[in-house]
Amino acid sequence: QLNMAKKKEAFLKEFKEGPLLFKPTYKFDLYSDVYDTSEKKRKPAWTDRILWKVKNNSETSKEGEFPEEENSISISLTNYFSHMSYGISDHKPVTGTFKLEMKPLVSDPLVTLNAEGEWSAEHDVLIRYSAGPEFPSSAWDWIGLFQMNFRHVKDYVTYAWVEDDEIASNRDSKQVYMSGSEIPKMGGEFLLCYYSNNLQSIVGISEPFQV
Repeated sequence: QLNMAKKKEAFLKEFKEGPLLFKPTYKFDLYSDVYDTSEKKRKPAWTDRILWKVKNNSETSKEGEFPEEENSISISLTNYFSHMSYGISDHKPVTGTFKLEMKPLVSDPLVTLNAEGEWSAEHDVLIRYSAGPEFPSSAWDWIGLFQMNFRHVKDYVTYAWVEDDEIASNRDSKQVYMSGSEIPKMGGEFLLCYYSNNLQSIVGISEPFQV
């Protein structure tokens, strides 16, 4: 039924599935690996399935974003099997494990930035950054101060707006200040990250530095 539907339904044609190397997962008597012994005696079937697809460029690109390269994301199925030991349902659960590879969309950072001078909570500090000529900057871009082990863009300690907090600019670079009152007094090792509002992602990361 699934293979027939994939031939007729356009949205299903792009989905892939691994080989069915396990027994049909339906219908079992509860708490057993015996197929239906009721009066209906349903035929065993591969009812539980895992299919996947990778979104193409036209589905993911937005105005102002850089175009993705072909095959920038690749997925491979490493295993696909049923778990016959489970018996609380007349279905046996099916799991799949996938390997996801994301290739870099650009070879060079869109923005380079670094912390200038000595950083401490005793005074305002300076950040210098430069962006490529094709970079779609926005007034809503910001530079965040992050601890080395940050895991999410919202994990910033503090941040500076690239336009509102700009204090100097020339053809090659711009300079932004960050308030010393927001710098952690306990110090430590930190990073600066440039967040692009248009691209909705971090597009530049500084070398680690001490506060």
